[in-house]
Amino acid sequence: MEKQKTIQDKITLEGVGLHTGKKVKIEFLPASVNSGIFFVRRDLSSHPIIKADYYSVVDPEIFPRRTSVGENSVYIHTIEHLMAALHILGIDNLRIDIWGEEIPGMDGSAKDFVECLKKAGIVEQSLSRRYLSIKEPLWVQEEDASLCVLPYPSLRIAYTLKYNNPLINTDYLDINLDGKYETDIHQARTFCLEEEVKSLLEMGLGKGSNYENTLVVSSDKVVNNQLRVPNEFVKHKVLDLLGDLYLAGPLKGYVIAIRSGHNLNIKLVKRIKEYYRNITSGGVSSFGDFFPQKEEISVEEIMKILPHRYPFLLVDKILCLEPGKKAVGVKNVTINDYFFKGHFPSRPVMPGVLIIEAMAQVGGVLMLADQKNRGKLAYFMAADKVKFRKTVIPGDQLVIEVICGKIKTRTGVVYTKAFVRGKIVAEAELIFSLVDS
Repeated sequence: MEKQKTIQDKITLEGVGLHTGKKVKIEFLPASVNSGIFFVRRDLSSHPIIKADYYSVVDPEIFPRRTSVGENSVYIHTIEHLMAALHILGIDNLRIDIWGEEIPGMDGSAKDFVECLKKAGIVEQSLSRRYLSIKEPLWVQEEDASLCVLPYPSLRIAYTLKYNNPLINTDYLDINLDGKYETDIHQARTFCLEEEVKSLLEMGLGKGSNYENTLVVSSDKVVNNQLRVPNEFVKHKVLDLLGDLYLAGPLKGYVIAIRSGHNLNIKLVKRIKEYYRNITSGGVSSFGDFFPQKEEISVEEIMKILPHRYPFLLVDKILCLEPGKKAVGVKNVTINDYFFKGHFPSRPVMPGVLIIEAMAQVGGVLMLADQKNRGKLAYFMAADKVKFRKTVIPGDQLVIEVICGKIKTRTGVVYTKAFVRGKIVAEAELIFSLVDS
């Protein structure tokens, strides 16, 4: 599986914000696995941290013509070109110290960011990269602009540009960003129409813009400049889209865009995250690639594998683990277990459904321990041939044995038995659905 990436060395950039016109310094530093992309406002005494994700993104209508993130009235503006550079380079974890409130505009593209980060050195890390894999169509729309994403094995973007300007007019670009694609998209600069300049300045925008970092387009030419790459206008719109999409994280899907901008891009990001939250809720997944290289696994180590926590973690220890073959787990049943407060408190008996859940948790560990299932979600889909033979009461030690049955790409079957003092108290055939996370 593809590994997460960060940079090897610290490196610094300085410039002027495109909209604020203020000088700003940024410093890129390596970050540990699963840290994500995050900013630290070093110019403020409290050094607040702002994650670059969809939870922190600010409605583009509040800060127009750019993408901003912020918390508690502390913001980082115009992050889209930097985020696009990180997306193109596949950098997952990065600390960005910033002295100011806006990312420097540099030349109006992502070129300087890409070159700077490459110079710092891009290194692989120990854990695998997690993609958001789209399994069904998602879409958003505003008037004559629309965005949709369809299932696809890598990230593919098709963008249709349409401007009421004879020089820009209509353009189309279709690229497959599969991690091997060498593209000049990072060199495409931001642009605006000549008739927009006055109104943008009146809105307090573009204070750091000039003819070199912003392509100003009249009816027949680029004013005081020339195009750097073929189809530069549509490529810059794709660059913005790449940056905005990276707020959702690495994505696998076919994105079809018609005249979209930051407003619509962010709406799609939120739609993707809502979709992903819905499809992954209830799925058992291993945290990262952690699996102890030993047969016996403690409860602390189990909590690094399974997302369950008290009171729903029903396995205290794994006594034996043979990936792809067998697992044996233990649940110590005590009068302090929460379910005895309401389940026959005068004659406490462990609910049968929780015995099945404990069996499923041991089964989940066994499923996810198999190398080919690392990074997948295991959904407990069905229970068949369930039999309860004896009651389980406080003081009992529930020993759960799980044997692998038929394991396919998308499904897995395990056969489980639960014992107390060597006697079977319950048994079942459990079926899991295996889904890429």
